[in-house]
Amino acid sequence: MGLSVIGSIFNITGIAINRYCYICHSLKYNKLYSVKNSVCYVILIWTLTFVAIVPNFFVGSLQYDARIYSCTFSQSVSSTYTIAVVFFHFMLPITIVTFCYLKIWILVFQVRRRVKPDYKPKLKPHDFRNFITMFVVFVLFAICWAPLNFIGLVVAISPETIISKIPEWLFISSYYMAYFNSCLNAIIYGLLNQNFQREYKRILRTICTRKVFFQDSSNDAPDRIKSKSSPCSHKTI
Repeated sequence: MGLSVIGSIFNITGIAINRYCYICHSLKYNKLYSVKNSVCYVILIWTLTFVAIVPNFFVGSLQYDARIYSCTFSQSVSSTYTIAVVFFHFMLPITIVTFCYLKIWILVFQVRRRVKPDYKPKLKPHDFRNFITMFVVFVLFAICWAPLNFIGLVVAISPETIISKIPEWLFISSYYMAYFNSCLNAIIYGLLNQNFQREYKRILRTICTRKVFFQDSSNDAPDRIKSKSSPCSHKTI
């Protein structure tokens, strides 16, 4: 669970940096993101993800929470570690991603308003749609995960006094809201990405076609049984 959560935000950050370099620094992009460098970036992201979950085993922050019937990160075990988690696993990545997408939007608006008529960014319609898709993924990720991280930050200030004042329904709602974010990605890609739209339609057509085929086959079964001649009818008397 820790790998999936931390890996998600680190990958979103890596994609945002990639889009920023691709659009705002297109002349340097091929050098920055050569095949070798790209492989190194992917390895770096997952190395940082593995390193990020290691302290949990020494701090003892992974505990069973009866409110959500699950073993999860306990925000009240260590104030210092909780603040570090919120900062390095949420606030810092969100700040980096916000900066990257803000710079991209500024450049897009400048080009469309002809503020920079001589500048031609490396942004094709297909690339722009992909950028919009990842931007929406980021926005929804930030919205869904912000409440849980905000609660963790508040709890870290004074765990003994504040944790008892947080309503149970608020924590449960923020927890499931955070993990519900994973369900939204399939919907986002289906709505905004043409490749996913085509595949979704193809899958639905396949399912419906097979369903009709099996229904027709089952309806024809009695007729086939009736029309099938009995072995006795072929015997010579």
